[in-house]
Amino acid sequence: MIPTTPSRSSRRVETPPFLAACRRQAARYTPVWLMRQAGRYLPEYRAIREKTGFLELCRTPDLAAAVTVETAVRLGVDAAIIFADILLVLEPMGAGLEFTRGDGPAIRHPVRTGADVDRLREVEPGALAYVAEAVRRARAALPPAIPLIGFAGAPFTLASYLIEGGSSRLYARTKAFMLADPGAWRALMERLGRAVAAYLDAQIDAGADAVQLFDSWVGCLAPADYRTYVLPHVRALVSSVRPGTPVIHFGTGTAGLLECMRAAGGDVIGLDWRVDLDTAWSRLGHDVAVQGNL
Repeated sequence: MIPTTPSRSSRRVETPPFLAACRRQAARYTPVWLMRQAGRYLPEYRAIREKTGFLELCRTPDLAAAVTVETAVRLGVDAAIIFADILLVLEPMGAGLEFTRGDGPAIRHPVRTGADVDRLREVEPGALAYVAEAVRRARAALPPAIPLIGFAGAPFTLASYLIEGGSSRLYARTKAFMLADPGAWRALMERLGRAVAAYLDAQIDAGADAVQLFDSWVGCLAPADYRTYVLPHVRALVSSVRPGTPVIHFGTGTAGLLECMRAAGGDVIGLDWRVDLDTAWSRLGHDVAVQGNL
C-alpha cells in the first residue's frame, strides 16, 4: 500500500522512510525501491512502448512522468525513480546517441582521440529540459510521502560509452585511452563532470528529493587506477550537488573499490549482490548509509 501522509491538522510531518535512511536517521522500517521499476512486466508500459520508441518516451514529459508514477503506485515502493536513461546527457554533447531494439545503446560519434574530446559540445542550459519537466510532473502527481529520485550516469561510465561506442565486456579501448593520454582523459572527465553536475542540479530544481549517480562500469578498474583517474572527478561532482539533497553513489562489481567510492563521496553507497552487506558497511564506516545487496 502507498503510505498516507499525516493530516494537515496534525502538524506532524513524518520524514519518509527512504529519506530518513539516506540521512542515517531512524526509520519505521527498511525502505524498498527498485532501480528499474518501470519495465515490460507492466501492461501500461508495454502499451506505451508498442507505440513509442525508447528515446521518444524519455523525451516526452507526460509519458515519462506517467510511467514513473504508475509504477511506484502499483508496486507500493518507498521511492519513485524518474523514467530516463543515464546516456541522455550525451545527446546534446553531439555523441550521436541512438537506441535500437534488441541491440541497446550505440554512439555514432565515438571518442578515440583528444581532438574528439575537443569536439564534444558543452551542454547548454535547457538542453535536457524535457527530463526536468518529467521530474516536475512526476513530483506533482506522486503522494507527498513518496520521494522522487533523479539520477545521472557517472563520468567514468559515460566516458566508457563514448569511447567504446556502446556496451563492452572488457573496456579495452577505455583503459587504453585513459592510460595513453591522461591529459585528454582528464579533459573528457572534466567536461562530463560539468554536464552531469548541471543535469542533476536541474532535476533537483524540478523537485527531485534525492539523486543517484550510476557508475555502472567502474568495477572494471583496479583501486589504484580509480584513485588516479576517477576519484578526483567524482569527488568534485558530488561536492557540487546542492547541500541537503541526499546523493546515492552506486556501482556494480565494486567490492574492491568500496573505500575509494567512500572517499569520492555520497551520503549512501549502493552495493550490488557480490558483496556482503555487513562486511561492506564495516569497511565503509557507519557514517555513510548503504543500499542494495540484492
